[in-house]
Amino acid sequence: MQQKKLGMKKKTAFAILITMILRPAAFHAQDIERLEERLDTLSNEVETLDKVVKQLSKFKVSAYLQGQFQYGQKDATLKVGDTNENPEEGYNRIGIRRGRMKFEYNDGMGTGAVQIETNDKGVSFRDLYIGIKDPWTKRNRLMAGIFNRPFGYEVSYSTSNLESPERATVIQYFFPDERDLGAMLTLRAPEESPFSFLRLDAGLFAGNSINPETDNRKDFIGRLGATKPIGNLAQWGLGFSYYNGSVYNPTMKAYEMEGAKFRVIEKDKTGTFMKREYFGLDAQLTVFSDFGKTTFRAEGLWGTQPGISGSSKSPNYSSRPVNNDANALYERPFLGYFFYLIQDIGISPFSAVFKYDAYDPNTNVKEDEVGREYSMTTATDLAQSTIGIGGMYRINKNIRLQCYYEFNQNEKSANLNGYSADRKDNVLTVRLQYKF
Repeated sequence: MQQKKLGMKKKTAFAILITMILRPAAFHAQDIERLEERLDTLSNEVETLDKVVKQLSKFKVSAYLQGQFQYGQKDATLKVGDTNENPEEGYNRIGIRRGRMKFEYNDGMGTGAVQIETNDKGVSFRDLYIGIKDPWTKRNRLMAGIFNRPFGYEVSYSTSNLESPERATVIQYFFPDERDLGAMLTLRAPEESPFSFLRLDAGLFAGNSINPETDNRKDFIGRLGATKPIGNLAQWGLGFSYYNGSVYNPTMKAYEMEGAKFRVIEKDKTGTFMKREYFGLDAQLTVFSDFGKTTFRAEGLWGTQPGISGSSKSPNYSSRPVNNDANALYERPFLGYFFYLIQDIGISPFSAVFKYDAYDPNTNVKEDEVGREYSMTTATDLAQSTIGIGGMYRINKNIRLQCYYEFNQNEKSANLNGYSADRKDNVLTVRLQYKF
């Protein structure tokens, strides 16, 4: 009997031992199964997150803000704040020169972009376009909407990178807002081609800046450019631009130069057009050395520009001008040119800037020829030039401090009140920019 009980105890102990051995193995199998389920779930989550990240990487937001202080002599025109409250004294203003935010979505072939402008004068927009690249090389593109006009180098050079506070005078006059409504084709050879350094931009534009189109005419703008490195020591660029368009004339008279005076052209109706035609050359050279990066840029424009008696600027109105003598067009032969010399100070965050800017709105008349009674010329026909000297301090990759002084000079004429001597219109600008 005792032997039977002993046998039973041994069997029970053996069963307990087997259970203890097998139970962890069962639990381990369950843990492995649960772990595999969690890994599958995690893998799906990672795959979903990867898709989301890829979609978000196609969407880009960039912005920059420029706050500035300006001091101007009594005749100066500042870019922030109101006009001078005391015309006999110099004045100063603080304000937001530019605050821009750009939203862009790029899926590799297609691009859509919107850029908003905010400053102390209000809110508007700048870019509003779509672009489609060719599916093979992705180096050719068709753009439509509102975007930078393809003329010269400085028009499309971002003001967040510009070494002077503003673009050159002739650029401000002839390309207000820099952008226009239109469609443009960009052509570039494949990267392996010996002509890959060339780029052709050409398009048709409304000719009225960012404002709505007001007539049936379209302007042609094109630029052929080349950019190429010289080893690791330097890089050069060249470009030739052409503009062929027209300006709406609301009156039955127009004026064109004949020698040193304007002559009247009688029109048989209102709503005719005068041709505007620009030619442009631009060049860039960057050299790398122990003294720091040295950059030289130069650009020149010449041709004919229709403007009104009181201004040689290109039109950027939101509606057609009315039939009024003050809106009659005057066609002027012009010349504008400018160049920059920017020298980085070694590897420091400092750069020195020198700029010369000249604009002659009417090359047919000079000095005392302007303003003669029979000539119908006005202060609009006087040439002007600017020597700019400044410096930049890149505090970090996002923040830049800029200080710049402009010595403005105007052509003098004894026939025009206020222009018998050089006007007092020099300007000091101190700007702090944050870019991200």
